[in-house]
Amino acid sequence: MSRPAVMRGGLRLEACKTRPFEQPLHVLPAPAIAILALDQGSGEAATPLVQPGDTVRVGTRIAAGGGAAADLHSPVSGAVRELARLAVPGGVGDCVVIESDGRDDREPGLGTCDWRSLTAEALLERIAAAGIAGLGGAAFPTAAKLALARSAGVDWLVLNGAECEPWICCDDALMRQRAKDVVLGAQIMLAACGAARCTIAVEDDKPAAIAALEAALAAAPAAGLELLTLPAVFPLGAEALLIAAVTGREVPRGGLPPDIGVVCQNVGTAAAVSSCVRDGMPLVSRIVTVTGSGVRQPANVEACIGTPVAALIAACGGRVDASISLIAGGSLTGRALAGDAVPLTKGLNCVLVATGDDLSPRSPELPCIRCGDCAVACPVGLLPQQLHVAARADDRSGQDRFGLDACIECGCCDYVCPSAIPLTARFRAARTRRHLHEQERRRAADARVRFERHQRRLAEQAEAERRAFDAARSHARGQDPGES
Repeated sequence: MSRPAVMRGGLRLEACKTRPFEQPLHVLPAPAIAILALDQGSGEAATPLVQPGDTVRVGTRIAAGGGAAADLHSPVSGAVRELARLAVPGGVGDCVVIESDGRDDREPGLGTCDWRSLTAEALLERIAAAGIAGLGGAAFPTAAKLALARSAGVDWLVLNGAECEPWICCDDALMRQRAKDVVLGAQIMLAACGAARCTIAVEDDKPAAIAALEAALAAAPAAGLELLTLPAVFPLGAEALLIAAVTGREVPRGGLPPDIGVVCQNVGTAAAVSSCVRDGMPLVSRIVTVTGSGVRQPANVEACIGTPVAALIAACGGRVDASISLIAGGSLTGRALAGDAVPLTKGLNCVLVATGDDLSPRSPELPCIRCGDCAVACPVGLLPQQLHVAARADDRSGQDRFGLDACIECGCCDYVCPSAIPLTARFRAARTRRHLHEQERRRAADARVRFERHQRRLAEQAEAERRAFDAARSHARGQDPGES
């Protein structure tokens, strides 16, 4: 089934996804040293449960999730070397460093189950215990998202296989190789969240993946599952945009998909759910695209979480001399990596080893000519020109009026701007300033509350001391303290 995309703006870009498919999907051996970032990409860190010297096995729970963090498990057997702050895809973060013993002994008690015999609550518990998080990049705990959807009474599950950004093709590789896992994961998530319908949405530039999914659906027909083909337009893979294109429902500004009866998950997440139920193994590996003109043999590789990026690049033939930049993600929304010692995380879907040919040369910034191209390209209907003025002036009321919180930082406005204005970077900086300002405001409010409580305690203590003094004085005079 196909239909035109319901999306304003957007861009049709060169995909740059052919070369990785010239190589088969590589499955890398476990690393000798695994570096497990406690923040796997969600913005919140898990709490470590191990200490240096502790022995672990494959699948041992080494950090407890909570909030936006999922549980974290060891991808190797061996010993915890240290807990340290190291370079991670988001900058610097707390990590658990494990030295492998090479045996890959598996944690006892991990087993298969008949998922059809489990209640929705039991499925959610199993998914949570496996540490499964969104593999599309957000790395939000899957069980928490499905539980929220169930409590909201959603009726529609959307599986995101759009993968619209240039260079990234790990989901395409997954759907080609493991379409049955995607379909099984969709069935399990339907049972877990209570939705009656599931649509697997794929862009039409992935014919091999579409054929594989059609075959998997035909081999395992299930009520409520369908495949939907959409035009390849960037950034149609953004959650709210994809939901609108698939369901015709729009997520309200400031709202969540369950508010309109929808929950959206990545196809990679669905495959991880099926693996967890079928094999009993927690999420300890993922498929990642290693690509760009700066790597000799671009490919999609499956590697353990915690594998250094250097090992991923080495598995693809190593870097060429012309490589100038390492980017986590695609060329539009990706962010620079500090180096190749950074570990693979659940939220890292692509390592772009870029040369000058891969990255558009940055022209000198010129004054805005008010052409309006940015507004035409914006997929969420903002006015980037006016928002840019508000962002540079730190005008918070203007930022609210022109929708800073609605910006998805897709980079479309940057791409089309003839004046080479770094609009997205300015919007991101304005958001950071607002976040820091809000943190300071909350800290100040908390400090005021603490001060007021302290003052009340001092006043109560002084009053109690005064009453005690009056009682003692009255007693000394032989009077009843209650008499006046």
